[in-house]
Amino acid sequence: MLAVAAMLFTSCFNKKSTPTEEPVRIGIAWRADTESEFYTNVVCALREAGADPVLLPQVRMEGWNYVDSTLAPEYIDENDVLLQQYADMVKAGYGNSNVSTSVEGVCAVVFTGGEDIAPTLLRNPEPWHGIEAEKDYNATRDVSDYLTMSYCLANDIPVMGMCRGMQMLVVVSGGTIIQDLPTYFAQQGKTYNYEHRNQVEPGVYRDYAPHDVYVLDTTSWLYKIVGVDIVHGAPSWHHQAAGSVEGTPLRVTGMLTTDGIDIIEAVQRTDKTFAFALQYHPEAAVVKRLDHDENASDFMTYDEAVAYFKVLVEQARQYQQSKK
Repeated sequence: MLAVAAMLFTSCFNKKSTPTEEPVRIGIAWRADTESEFYTNVVCALREAGADPVLLPQVRMEGWNYVDSTLAPEYIDENDVLLQQYADMVKAGYGNSNVSTSVEGVCAVVFTGGEDIAPTLLRNPEPWHGIEAEKDYNATRDVSDYLTMSYCLANDIPVMGMCRGMQMLVVVSGGTIIQDLPTYFAQQGKTYNYEHRNQVEPGVYRDYAPHDVYVLDTTSWLYKIVGVDIVHGAPSWHHQAAGSVEGTPLRVTGMLTTDGIDIIEAVQRTDKTFAFALQYHPEAAVVKRLDHDENASDFMTYDEAVAYFKVLVEQARQYQQSKK
């Protein structure tokens, strides 16, 4: 995996655009597995957009026990889900954490894709979905991400999320999560053909699934970025999704309807300057286009994909200016 990450970084660094202004520092919310393409692709896309991406330090609750950088076992259950009593402490606020020092010196924060979010962090907690093959939780990262997102929103620091990052924005904002799309479709008596994540094929690389996204609001950040009513070739990789955002400050701005079921693809906070998130991965399209992948044409173009990150850079610059 490290070799793959090195190849991705080399490709990006060799081909990245030359910025016309001094790069603005944009933080990437902490994660331990920086060899993951969910991280390396974001670094590449941010550099292409003229940013200086930095991995933020891990955010921890003060007084909690960690083994190296991992939350101690007493805080999690047998499924690696954050225990409810500790999830409630995280939801109560970021005051007893190092989050304010973690985000010092950056003008925006990106929340990347990855594991499922602990259902104990939902406004109305739920049990985990119970699917052993899909059990993929990271309580340590949940704590860091939730506290970082909460702090950024409270201080109107520009944020953008992809996939898990969108789900974290939904969770922090009080929305619900569909814990498994195939299960959800079956419960509704609908057909699901894995439009949002390719099925596993033994010995075959599990690539992103391309699909369209319908833009719902011409005043939204999504429309300002894409300038069209339909986004074609959105790279998708998720088995969970945002559920309801009713009663929250979130507005749904992108959607894909599959067999009569609406799946949320983009949201933004109506009460913040720039708090915008996508269920898909434009950063993957940036790298595919740079690397001339054989299936790159299945996905959005380089210019279409990098536009998301250019808008983030613009918002980061405006935030930087407002603090001078």
